[in-house]
Amino acid sequence: MTNGTAASRGTGIALWKQIAERLEQEIATGVLAPGARLPVETDLAATFGVNRHTLRRALAHLSERGLIEATAGRGTFVKEPPLRYPISGRTRFSEIVSAGGREPFGRMLGSCVEPANEEVARELKLPVGTAVLRIESTHEADGVPISFGTSWFPQARCPDLDLIYAATGSLTRALATLGIEDYRRRETRLSARPATALELEALCLAPGRAVMVLERLDVELNGTPLQWGRSSFAADRVQLVFKPQAGA
Repeated sequence: MTNGTAASRGTGIALWKQIAERLEQEIATGVLAPGARLPVETDLAATFGVNRHTLRRALAHLSERGLIEATAGRGTFVKEPPLRYPISGRTRFSEIVSAGGREPFGRMLGSCVEPANEEVARELKLPVGTAVLRIESTHEADGVPISFGTSWFPQARCPDLDLIYAATGSLTRALATLGIEDYRRRETRLSARPATALELEALCLAPGRAVMVLERLDVELNGTPLQWGRSSFAADRVQLVFKPQAGA
C-alpha cells in the first residue's frame, strides 16, 4: 500500500467511503495487485485514523463489489481474476492451474474403503457392495481453496491410491504410480446451490455464498470407469469453460 493519510473529517463525504475509494483506486492502479494481502484491521484503522467499525464498513463495501475477499485464518486479499478452468476430455487440475500461472496443490482430507452404494455402483459399473476407495480432498491455487469434493475409485484397481495421493499432492501422479498413465473425462454434470456449512469451512467462504457443483466420470483409455466424484467449486473463484469434444 501507499503511505496513506488519515481520512478527512468535515468534507461531507463519509469516512468509510473515503477509505473505500482510496483502496479501490490503489487496486485499480495496481498499487494493490491481485492476490495482495491487505494489512490487518488494526494497522489499516491506524493508517486512516478511524476506528475499526468505520474501517470494516469500508472493507464490507469493497467485498460486496467483488474487489477484496476475506478468508478465515489467512486475512483479506485483493481478489484475483477467476481461474479459467477448461472442461474437456482431458481435465487435470494441476495442469490447468499451472497454465494460469498459479501454484496447484491437492490436499487429501480423509479416505476409507467402503461398499459401493447404488449411486456409486451405477456410475462405476460395479455390483452394489463392491469395495470402493473414497477420497475427500480440497484443491488450491496459490494457497486459495478452489474446490472441495469426494471421489470414488474401484479399490481393486487403485490399492493405496490414497496414501500415494497424500504424499504427492497430485492425483495424476498418484495414478501414474499405479500404472494408470492416462485417463479421460467421459461426462461432466453441473449445477449450483448455496454452500453448505461444511463447504463454507473447507473453501473459506463467507455465509450465504454459492458453489458450483460438478459431478464427473473419468474412464481409462479402454473405457473402464476409473473415478466418479462430486466437487464443489467456489463460484466466484473459477470460470468453468466447456470445450467441445474432437469431432463434435
